[in-house]
Amino acid sequence: AGPARGMPGRAMQRFLLTIDKISTFVGQFFAWLIVGLTMLISWEVFSRYVLSNPHAWAFDAMIMMYGTLFMMAGAYTLSKNGHVRGDVLYGFFPPRLQAGLDLALYILFFVPGVIALIWAGYRYAGESWAINEHSNITAEGPQIYPFKTEIPVADAGLLLQALAEIARCVICLARGEWPSREEDVEEVDVDKLKQMVHVKDEDIAKLDDFVKPEGAAR
Repeated sequence: AGPARGMPGRAMQRFLLTIDKISTFVGQFFAWLIVGLTMLISWEVFSRYVLSNPHAWAFDAMIMMYGTLFMMAGAYTLSKNGHVRGDVLYGFFPPRLQAGLDLALYILFFVPGVIALIWAGYRYAGESWAINEHSNITAEGPQIYPFKTEIPVADAGLLLQALAEIARCVICLARGEWPSREEDVEEVDVDKLKQMVHVKDEDIAKLDDFVKPEGAAR
């Protein structure tokens, strides 16, 4: 099929985009924690220094809220190809070379590391549940076993997204171009914006004729 040449099968593409949507939903859902964290910090500062009524549990709550945000956003960031990498040379490589490097790194390092984190996190959380663990940072600290449970859960989501990225690498090696991703809020693409509003470069250049130098007679 001519129109489909160079693109992955529709079923595979739907599968990849479905994983992207799951990671995006989870990441955006937990991103609201930054609002709650900001409000909690603001209230605690007001309560401590204005009302002279600090709360011993506030510090633990702040750590757990930020930790939850950080962990649960991992798969979301991977789905947007937003994790830190050395783009100095990588960006100049052709798609197939990029896909080959990514595939090797995913198989050799990323996936084994995430699987190890899932196993270790599962045991870590299980022990915490078994002893009804509370935080020892402050006296009578809050329960932290739900927080520790997020470690294997977040890493499972990261592994699922990694499998989608591996599939993208294989597709790119076969087709010579990267398959599309789930779109999200990104920086403005000026060229794409011009196409959307049907504005050409020559039309923008003509606007210079209507701009008078500063101080010119009106």
